[in-house]
Amino acid sequence: MAGVPLQFSEALNLQQLGVPETSIKHGLTSMESDRWIICVEPTQVTMVDLQNGAQVTRRPIQAEAAVMNPTQNILALRSGTTVQIFNLDAKAKVKAHQMPEPLVFWKWTSTSNLALVTATAVYHWKLDDANPPVKMFDRLDKLGPNTQIINYRVSPDGKWCLLGGISAGAGGTVDGNMQLYSMEKKVSQHLTGHAAAFATIKLPGRDDPAHVLCFQGKTAGSAEPPKFFVREIGRDPAKGPPFGITPASIPIPPDAVSDFPVSLVVDPKNDIALLLTKMGYVYMFDIHSGKTIYRARVTQDTVFVTCAQASTGAIFGITVRRGGVLRMQLNGQTLIPYILNTLRDNDLAIKLAGRLNLPGAESLFAAEFERHMSTGNIAEAARIVASSGTALRTPATMSRFQQIPAQPGQVPPLLQYFSVLLETGRLNEQESIEVAKPVLQQSRLPLMEKWLKDDKLQASEALGDLIMPHDVGMALSVYLRAECHAKAIQCFVQRGEYDKIVPYSTSVGFKMDYSSMLNQLLFNNPQGALDLAKGLVNAEGGTLIDIQATAEAFLSSNRVQETTAFLLEALKENKSEHAYLQTKLLEINLIGGAPQVADAIMQQGILTHYDRPHIGKLCERAGMWQRAAEHYTEINDIKRVFKNSHQMNPEFVVSYFSKLNREQSIMLLKDMISRGPQNMQVCVEVAKKYHDELGSEDLVGVFEGARATEGLYYYLGAIVNSSEDPFVHFKYIQSSCMLGQFKEAERVCRDSNIYVPEEVKNYLKSSKLPDPRPLIHVCDRYDYVDELTEYLYLNSLLQYIEVYVTKVSPTKTPMVVGKLFDLGANEDFVKRILMAVGTACPVEELVEIAETRNRLRLLQPWLEANVATGSTEPSTHNALGKIYITLNRDPKSFLLNNMFYDPKVLGPYCESLDPQLAFIAYKKGAGECDEQLIKVSHEHGLYRDLAKYMVERQDLELWAKVLTPEEGKENEEDPQRRQLIDQVVEWALPESTNADEVSCTVKAFMAADLPSELINLLERIVLQGSDFSDNKNLQNLLILTSIRADSTRTAGYIDQLDNFDAKDIALICLSESHMLFEEAFSIYVKFAKPEQTPDKDEQIEMMVLAIGVLVDHMKDLDRAKTYASQCDEKPVWSKLGKAQLENKFPAEAIESFINAEDPSEYVQVCAEANEGEIWAALIPFLKMARKSMQENLIDTELIYAYAKTSNLTEMEKFVSGPNVANIQTIGDRCFSEGLYQAAKILFIGINNNSKLALCHIHLEEYRDAVDAAKKANNVSTWKQVCFACLRAEEFRLAATCGLEVIKYPDHVDDVVVYYSDLGHFGHLISLFEQGIGLDDAHVGIFTELGILYTKHMPEKVMDHCKVFFSKLNVSKVVRACERARLFKPSVYLYMQDKQHDNAVRTMMEYAPCWNHDLFLDSITKVRNAELMYKAVSHYLTLHPMFFTRLMEVLEAGIDHGRVVNILKRTGDWALQLALPYLKIVQKFDVSIINETLHDLYIEDEDYEALRNSIEKFKNFNMIALASTLSSHELLEFRRISAYVYRCNKKWSQSIELSKNDRMWKDSIDTANESEDTEIIEGILRFFCETSEKECFSAALYTCFEHISPDVAIELGWMNGYYNFTMPYIIQTFRRTHQRLKELEVRTAPPAEDNVENDVAASYTNNNLGGFGGVLMLENQPSMGGPMPGVDMSGFGGMMPNGGGMPQMGQMDGGMMMPQMGQM
Repeated sequence: MAGVPLQFSEALNLQQLGVPETSIKHGLTSMESDRWIICVEPTQVTMVDLQNGAQVTRRPIQAEAAVMNPTQNILALRSGTTVQIFNLDAKAKVKAHQMPEPLVFWKWTSTSNLALVTATAVYHWKLDDANPPVKMFDRLDKLGPNTQIINYRVSPDGKWCLLGGISAGAGGTVDGNMQLYSMEKKVSQHLTGHAAAFATIKLPGRDDPAHVLCFQGKTAGSAEPPKFFVREIGRDPAKGPPFGITPASIPIPPDAVSDFPVSLVVDPKNDIALLLTKMGYVYMFDIHSGKTIYRARVTQDTVFVTCAQASTGAIFGITVRRGGVLRMQLNGQTLIPYILNTLRDNDLAIKLAGRLNLPGAESLFAAEFERHMSTGNIAEAARIVASSGTALRTPATMSRFQQIPAQPGQVPPLLQYFSVLLETGRLNEQESIEVAKPVLQQSRLPLMEKWLKDDKLQASEALGDLIMPHDVGMALSVYLRAECHAKAIQCFVQRGEYDKIVPYSTSVGFKMDYSSMLNQLLFNNPQGALDLAKGLVNAEGGTLIDIQATAEAFLSSNRVQETTAFLLEALKENKSEHAYLQTKLLEINLIGGAPQVADAIMQQGILTHYDRPHIGKLCERAGMWQRAAEHYTEINDIKRVFKNSHQMNPEFVVSYFSKLNREQSIMLLKDMISRGPQNMQVCVEVAKKYHDELGSEDLVGVFEGARATEGLYYYLGAIVNSSEDPFVHFKYIQSSCMLGQFKEAERVCRDSNIYVPEEVKNYLKSSKLPDPRPLIHVCDRYDYVDELTEYLYLNSLLQYIEVYVTKVSPTKTPMVVGKLFDLGANEDFVKRILMAVGTACPVEELVEIAETRNRLRLLQPWLEANVATGSTEPSTHNALGKIYITLNRDPKSFLLNNMFYDPKVLGPYCESLDPQLAFIAYKKGAGECDEQLIKVSHEHGLYRDLAKYMVERQDLELWAKVLTPEEGKENEEDPQRRQLIDQVVEWALPESTNADEVSCTVKAFMAADLPSELINLLERIVLQGSDFSDNKNLQNLLILTSIRADSTRTAGYIDQLDNFDAKDIALICLSESHMLFEEAFSIYVKFAKPEQTPDKDEQIEMMVLAIGVLVDHMKDLDRAKTYASQCDEKPVWSKLGKAQLENKFPAEAIESFINAEDPSEYVQVCAEANEGEIWAALIPFLKMARKSMQENLIDTELIYAYAKTSNLTEMEKFVSGPNVANIQTIGDRCFSEGLYQAAKILFIGINNNSKLALCHIHLEEYRDAVDAAKKANNVSTWKQVCFACLRAEEFRLAATCGLEVIKYPDHVDDVVVYYSDLGHFGHLISLFEQGIGLDDAHVGIFTELGILYTKHMPEKVMDHCKVFFSKLNVSKVVRACERARLFKPSVYLYMQDKQHDNAVRTMMEYAPCWNHDLFLDSITKVRNAELMYKAVSHYLTLHPMFFTRLMEVLEAGIDHGRVVNILKRTGDWALQLALPYLKIVQKFDVSIINETLHDLYIEDEDYEALRNSIEKFKNFNMIALASTLSSHELLEFRRISAYVYRCNKKWSQSIELSKNDRMWKDSIDTANESEDTEIIEGILRFFCETSEKECFSAALYTCFEHISPDVAIELGWMNGYYNFTMPYIIQTFRRTHQRLKELEVRTAPPAEDNVENDVAASYTNNNLGGFGGVLMLENQPSMGGPMPGVDMSGFGGMMPNGGGMPQMGQMDGGMMMPQMGQM
């Protein structure tokens, strides 16, 4: 809103994002910060990410409440008393806790603390530890259970807590109470008020911040208006009194007397407090003064949750149910004018303008300043300037203070001015310079340092220059802040902080010449040079120097240590391209006597790309055998080194084999073993470690080949326990036996599962060991018992047989005995073995073996001995049983009395001998042999025994086996089953007196589906007199069986029997499978009599069940009504009424319910009555129901019945009396059915003005409708009344309503559509023209008016856009303009909205709206670069004269190569037109631009321009250009072709062209530059052949460095060119002389007094060969030559000058060559 100090807008709407209305309320929706809004829905939690365009995330989480952490994606969930915290990013639960009581409020008070408020106390739960919530304090009585907690805050310093809540007060008011708690003092204070907030403010004149509490205070029941309080809390009295203001009254509007605050939020950026109320009012307060700045009603809804945005100072709030997210922010541009013009508070305006640096009070500041200056109040004038922001802080103001003369003994005015400014803030650049001058003159550097540390001065280059002579460090800090990079680097150099230069330069993007700086430092400060060089190679973005050249420079100064340190730093990234440097780094240390350095480097493993074979050789020469071995890969080299393996670390030797392949390892191992036993131990270790890789067979072969049995034994012993190779285990057994280690062999044979048993067995048998125990274990484990027994028996090792069966494997005794039987061994020996083994021998197996060999009688003594010892093993007793049965030694007694034999074994054994014995044996099985028992009984006719056994067994499954027919024979008579049934019925069951046996038998008959037999059985038991005649279960069973098998008997049984379960039997009769309704009715009637059921309640229950049979099953309502009359019981009438209601007899049902006095079915009765339209009959029922029930539906339906019967008098009387009717609902119902008079009465009674207005509309009472709409003040009501008035052509009333509707942006379109559909365009435009004058006019009104202008008044569109651009929705208006073909307004709007892409596109597509200046202004700001290229084509086509200007504008942001392609496609005229542009952009050195210009230059024959272009710009296809120019008709172009060939090192083509054109100098220069001796000799011979003597001499001079003297002298001698050759010969001799002289000096013995030079020279001569020696700055090849015995490949053989030739016209010896014209 323009002109007011508060910017207000609706950022988004939660309902539009899909959040249901019911979830947008207190407790379900939370907003802890400006990052997330969390909404809890019934089945999910909705999260709105405000940082990512209100992106909605829904998670299937069921919870009662949820709150998101203010800064992290950590979600707290609450359900009941359980609180859980989840980290959404990590997808993990952080914490969980069960609270002792339910929570009533919770809130994140910081990023690491969650506050939990219960009905009695407040807890804090820390996020960063594992502790449970900690109780902070108890709630005061004033904030008891009846208080709703709506707020909880913690002060920024964490020392104060504030709990706020509301409760119902007297007279319908809402009271507010707050509890302020001190964390330090542990005390609480009660405050009366509704809202409060903590704030931290900076007060003038104080260094420490003030922690204040802002709150609205109002005493309950007091007539005084509420007040705004600001109080400082927690201030130390020693620092002064606390800050506070006089409580200021809050201006409450007349229509909001009952309003109360719901939230107080502080804008921390501006120290402004916003107070929001329930009715939607917002109050703005200045915290420093407590004054009210602004008040407005921003919403009709209640804002229930708020939060502040610290970065902008904005306040967010969410309205209840509607879900509007409101954004409120201080409007700094209008704040001061508003205070001046509206509040007329100059003092407040000055304070806020100064504190917040806001515009609008400049004139006030100036007037105050002049007033104080005129009165000589310097200090106050300075304070005015300080508080004015930047308005008065100008050089002119400083000049004013400088012009004031200083008073004696007082501080000069200018310094007073600066003092005040320093107290209040920071000085600007000019002020900082002026205040620094006198301070530096007085050498008060600590004061300057303090100001800089406190950021009181603005850094600048001039300020740094002032400080530089006094303190370099302080100047450096100033330069760094002012971004004066060159000056800052200069300070680093002066301070010796070379290591900081490169990081700083890189971080700020400053470029400088590091090479020259490095060269200067190299001789003056080598350590500094090293630090700088390290920084240069470690710079971000890559190294800034040539590593090779830098290392050479260090080494040329004899700085080996620095060279090593530098290279280590430079090569630490271990790049492959640095392989040569890595090699040299190690080489200079290995050759130079510092192998320990090289060893340390290699130990670290930081270099891996060096020449490993070469370094290996150097290591071998230095005696570093391990390092040498590490670098060799050839096996011969490795074997040579390993001749010294005894000098190596054994661990290294073992680990070294991991680097070799299998073949190499075997070869090396063989070599090492062959050199003697001293290597045996390490070879064993190698074999142990690498046996998996090398293979056990090969390793065994190595040891066996060297006959190293002991080594083989130790090697195999180390791996045999873990190896799974049978070969290993066999060889270990073999080696153990060979060395006499029989216990080891026995252990492996006993424990190993890997070896091949057959192989080991054969080896051990063939070895005939003196101790056969290994063989015994092998044969025992792998069942070679027969072979073992035979081996031992035949070798007379009988004691080992006995040992084997008694101690090793007694379970194998049967096999041994069987083999002894086969071998014909002595029976006494066998018996002795058996008696020795005793019970440990498996009986069953032994018996089987004995039986097969007919030796069972032999076992009888042994078996009886086992039984005598207490053996209970079934096999023992089975064997004895067989013996006794065979011998007929009282077998029946044995079968009956013995408890240990197995009936399954002896039963079949007895069947062939005696079936009765078999039956006894099977019966002894206790159910395990039932099938065999049944089979024996059937086969031998033992039915009576079987029947008795079946009854006694009481096993239903067994009964099923004998009673159920076989599958496929269900209809056939089974005589065996019939005989069994007869025996059961006639003999077995009647003799039984056990109820369980009877019950089980009956169940069996039932399960076998034998109803007839079962009925006969039950009649005999129940009706014919027995012990079970009165048994209820049997009576139930008899009736149930008759129901199932013969229902004709059921009625008789019901009459005869009295002791059965009536209810259960009746339910079975009623089941769908039987449907015996009459029998069920008879049961209920019989048991409803007093003689059967004494209890009255049970009698009534039976009556209800009886009538239930009639109405629910027999559907006989008349008979039911007769029965109900007979009974005359209310439950019976009620049951009848429900049945009548279900069968759609509402009138009869109402009568029955009235008889029953039962209103319970009032819901269905009302529904049926409404459906049947029997409202008159319904009224008595509802009156009866109201006597016992107070239900909303009853009263509501009674009102509706009055309305439908037009009994409005009774209805009005009922409504005015006490009732619980939902009048709103019934009013809506009457309204929807057209009962408008009744609805009008109802809506008047409940003050529903919205619906009342609609009733007036339908009754055509339009003025009353408008009045009701005003009272309702609801947008939907306004809209409906507006449309109704519009239909009735009540335009004035429609406009009144329309203005209220268009205030809401969401409803503007509806108004426009409705007016437009009726064709009232003029009235519509008039409505919106009135709407833009509203105080709360929004963007939608201005936008829609603009759209209407485009349709109906296009002449007003441009003016409207210009005047109200800031209030338009640009995209909508633009689309409307384009639909109306109004492109100039479209372009204007696009440009104002910074949519330059669309503006440019529109101007190109529609020529009438094109404007050159506007186009240029927009084209540079487009985001889509494609538009620039379209603009190029557009200008070439339509505006070619402006093309160059266009390209000047687009130069920085366009791809010039692509532009050239466009020009080429357009035509040659376009290239000519663009020639100035191409020359301008050639500086970018783009290939296609260069080639295009070359083509134009060639076409224009402008060779000078072409040569200049080639020399300056190299990015083009040189070979193609040279090839093109080589055949050009003009000489200069051919020279250019030769030059291009020369630049591309195409020496032959260049020289050939020059020779063809007789350009001798060009050919000589080209040959010299090639440095190719063949080419140079060729040109010399060419000159000799063509007799070009002068050229021959010039070639000798120019190519002096590359000509062999013998060639020159030979050519001169053969062609007679002595005079022309002599200068070359003289120069050659001079250089030779100089070399010899320098060699003599170098090899001369050193002077004794120059020890340091001697050491340096020695170090250089011996160790620096790899870097070419000392750098020489002269062009003397002799100084660059290699030294004897040292590799000079170091850095390329190039001298610092590149080995280049002398300058033209002068040789090294100072001799001048004659010019070509003088020869």
